[in-house]
Amino acid sequence: MIRFSTRGEYGIRMMMDLARNYGRGPLSLTEVARHEALPATYLEQLVGKLRKAGLVTSHHGAHGGYELSRPPMDITVGEVMRILEGPISPMICATEGESAVLCERQYICGANLVWERVRDSVAQALDSLTLADLIPAHTPAATASDDIIRLQPIAKNIQGRNVTRA
Repeated sequence: MIRFSTRGEYGIRMMMDLARNYGRGPLSLTEVARHEALPATYLEQLVGKLRKAGLVTSHHGAHGGYELSRPPMDITVGEVMRILEGPISPMICATEGESAVLCERQYICGANLVWERVRDSVAQALDSLTLADLIPAHTPAATASDDIIRLQPIAKNIQGRNVTRA
C-alpha cells in the first residue's frame, strides 16, 4: 500500500492553515500548531524545507512568522508533497525522474506497467489539487481550531482501536 508519512500530512495541514490566512500577514508556527493541533517543533522542521523550496517566506520580528510565497491557487498539493516526501515512487522501477538505482528486471518486467500507472495516477491526483481547492472560500481561519474541538468526541470513540499511521 502506498502511504505518505506525517511529514506530508502535517505539511499539507500547515500549508492549508497558511492558505486560509493568505493576504493577512505572517502566522507564527505556534499559531499554526494551535489551529491544527500539531507539534510546533515538528512544524519547524517542515517549514525549513518549504522555505528553501520557495513555497513559504519567513518574517522576523515581533509580528513575524510565515506566509505563502504565492497565492494558494498557484501551489499544488503535489508540489508540497514532493518537497516533503520526495518523488512519487510506488516501486523502485517507477520512481519519478531519473533513479540512481535500477531494478535488474526493469526492462523485461511486465509488472512495471502497473507501477508506472500507479505513479502517474497518484501524481495526477496530487498535481490537480491546489491549496485553494482545499480551503472553502467562506471558511474563516478561526474555524480550524473549532473543528478540532468539534471532532474530539469522534477521536475519543476511535481510541483503543488499532489505527496506524505511517
